[in-house]
Amino acid sequence: MELTQLKELADRIRQNMEKVIVGKSRVIELVLAALLADGHVLLEDVPGTGKTMLAKSLARSIDMTFKRIQFTPDLLPSDLIGINYYNQKQGEFEFRRGALFTHILLADEINRATPRTQSSLLESMEEKQITVDGTTYPLEKPFFVIATQNPVETAGTFPLPEAQLDRFLMQLSMGYTDKAGTLAILDRFVNGAPDQEIGPVCSREELLEMRQAVKQVYIHPDISSYTVDIVEKTRDRDDVALGVSPRGALSYLRAAQALAAIRGRRYVTPEDIKDLALPVLGHRIILRTGLRNRSTQIENIVHSILETIPAPTEDWKLEG
Repeated sequence: MELTQLKELADRIRQNMEKVIVGKSRVIELVLAALLADGHVLLEDVPGTGKTMLAKSLARSIDMTFKRIQFTPDLLPSDLIGINYYNQKQGEFEFRRGALFTHILLADEINRATPRTQSSLLESMEEKQITVDGTTYPLEKPFFVIATQNPVETAGTFPLPEAQLDRFLMQLSMGYTDKAGTLAILDRFVNGAPDQEIGPVCSREELLEMRQAVKQVYIHPDISSYTVDIVEKTRDRDDVALGVSPRGALSYLRAAQALAAIRGRRYVTPEDIKDLALPVLGHRIILRTGLRNRSTQIENIVHSILETIPAPTEDWKLEG
């Protein structure tokens, strides 16, 4: 697939989703970039801002299987990965697949499940497979997790550990709409259900081709160096206990390739790197001062790093 075709398909998906999601073009763009970069997304925001609707509209826009799981304290790992059970009629054990056997998984309120259940996602998100009783089952491509959590309500929740957070390519926030956006939502939903009316505009095969096409996006060595400088700076601060890992740096560049392709370019620019700094790096930075006002502190740290490190300014020339 040519990158021009990729942009056309990405625009088609985005326009289809915007029939449901109002005033969130940037969030939609970043979710698409995460999907094309073979990553996962954590949506952290207060209830009622459209997190679940975003996941549903994406699933309806692409012709793939979709499952929604409400995470609760009594949810078991076997509910996600599956279980071997004895079939009395056949006289043998059979494997019953869990919810992870899908293309798009909405893990709603993921931090309400116990750490044991949360950990059952680790193998599937990283290796795209699951293991039950010593047998490994590959997941069909693509496998994309959109998880949601409420940052305000903490009663009865289990914060995601750092290893789990690092599995998410991006952490995003929907945010409230302005007055015009809220009025548009009321107009669309009071007397209708636009989320039920949209249909697929992209096939699974086309999406897999888009993922391959993203790898054609050129990354200049100076861009790679600029990215590494930003990542290393997250580790060299007195207010940071743990900075971004090499896996985070690799995810950073892959996301930049996808974002550049969606924006219609065959190369990554410093602006792509800057735009992705907070969504990709923010949740991977562990502060020394605990969780109080964490989001504001992280945002200030990332902005400070971007202001400190000069971006490459030479003219970009594609090789080959």
